[in-house]
Amino acid sequence: MTGPTKRAQSGWNQAPPSDRAWKGRPSRSRTAIAAEQDRAAGGRHRRLVDLGQGRVARASVELKVLPGTRRIRAYLRWSDSGKSPARYLGQVEHETRAENLAEGWRMAREKGLLTEEPVAEGSWASSSAVRASMRGNRNKDTKPELRLRSLLHQQGLRYRVATRPLPDLRRTADMVFSKAKVAVFVDGCYWHGCPQHLRPATVNAGFWSAKIEGNRARDAETDRLLREAGWTVVRVWEHEDPVQAAARVAGIVRGAPGPAT
Repeated sequence: MTGPTKRAQSGWNQAPPSDRAWKGRPSRSRTAIAAEQDRAAGGRHRRLVDLGQGRVARASVELKVLPGTRRIRAYLRWSDSGKSPARYLGQVEHETRAENLAEGWRMAREKGLLTEEPVAEGSWASSSAVRASMRGNRNKDTKPELRLRSLLHQQGLRYRVATRPLPDLRRTADMVFSKAKVAVFVDGCYWHGCPQHLRPATVNAGFWSAKIEGNRARDAETDRLLREAGWTVVRVWEHEDPVQAAARVAGIVRGAPGPAT
């Protein structure tokens, strides 16, 4: 590693590294912390770890100076089923935290620890930057969902947000009209395999194909289980016109047996 802003390892022999080389501001919000990691990694879509069996987790690079040492060490951390695995990446020696985080991400990529989320064409996200922002581990309050909720609310319809239609079934709908027994899902074009906008991945194609097929199978199973329990399931693609989608949902809710609430 070379560069004018990087210290030689011997430069820290007499004193620990400066705080600005590795410590973050303690008052930062979660949003600011995530944005810092996104910048260092080169995009939110480049922070994924493959957990196997079609599962991924979003990772972060952590910088630490261990007691009794004068070296900054970089670790890759993520969450998996309540645990927080970590992989040691190596020592970093730049003058600023931003540069050292970026160096940590480069190390993680060189070690083959990361995978990437492919970018879908069309729909609400027209660029990789927008797609990465929208898909940043967010499973509710997406732009299409917020727009649909607003339009339905304007029509006098009331609903529950991000809840299970059936308490004992671990499936969460984006909007639930409990008395009318209507469950609405707003599906992302990439993750749910939209036939109009899905484009095959060129990186890690097998992994992403299995992931999407698994989501499709889960969606079909969810629809079947809810219908067997007497629910009406409405699925809205993120690329659909929100006004038309709201009219469709409203018509189904108002036409369902029982009060529309």
